[in-house]
Amino acid sequence: GVGGSESHFTNAENRLIQLLPRKDRLRLTALCKRVDLKPADILSHAGKRTRYVYFPVRGVVSLITQTQDSPTVEVGMVGREGMIGAHLALGVQVSPTESRVQCEGEALRADAADFKSELSRTTSLQTVLHRYVYVRMAQLATSCACVQFHDIGRRLARWLLMSQDRTGSDCLCVTQECLASTLGVRRVTITSAAGQLRRQGLIEYHRGQLMVLDRPGLEAAACGCHQADKQAYELQL
Repeated sequence: GVGGSESHFTNAENRLIQLLPRKDRLRLTALCKRVDLKPADILSHAGKRTRYVYFPVRGVVSLITQTQDSPTVEVGMVGREGMIGAHLALGVQVSPTESRVQCEGEALRADAADFKSELSRTTSLQTVLHRYVYVRMAQLATSCACVQFHDIGRRLARWLLMSQDRTGSDCLCVTQECLASTLGVRRVTITSAAGQLRRQGLIEYHRGQLMVLDRPGLEAAACGCHQADKQAYELQL
């Protein structure tokens, strides 16, 4: 596990790759190409065969789902603590969610076939990814309960903390339309919730730039799900 509120986000490289023994880490990174992540880029499509895996080193990727006749909603978030394409560790080729870049950054990208070949021969990589898949399951369970039981103000505060963890920045480039789509609510609902956080002196926003002014205050305003997510990660990885 890793201790401290932000310790596993302080290094600029990918946390899962860092957990591997040096020789396995070097072999995996040799398969990878560094690519830019631009807002709204789709890295994987729900129900489609996976062509690439991504290990973000900077930025935020939303895991998005949608039921028939409903708007989209975020069910998970990946930054430099995780990866896109972890389902390959289960022998499944098809992504269960859409992976959409939320905040720009960079990632190490590998061809899915090369990655599967490396996975089949590297026990340490299998162990790390199985633990990470478990963490994602735990976080998904938390997310389901959060959407059902917690009001939008607490959910918004949680989302901002999760994004800040992964970007390492007090400034997030995100529009209210984007937040509404991500959290599965109408824009007017986001406007109201963000206004409340602003009046409390926790955030400031202007033209797609959102500044976190008081992180401890934001943590107090968020539901306990943010802490539950981090605890699940720290216990396993």
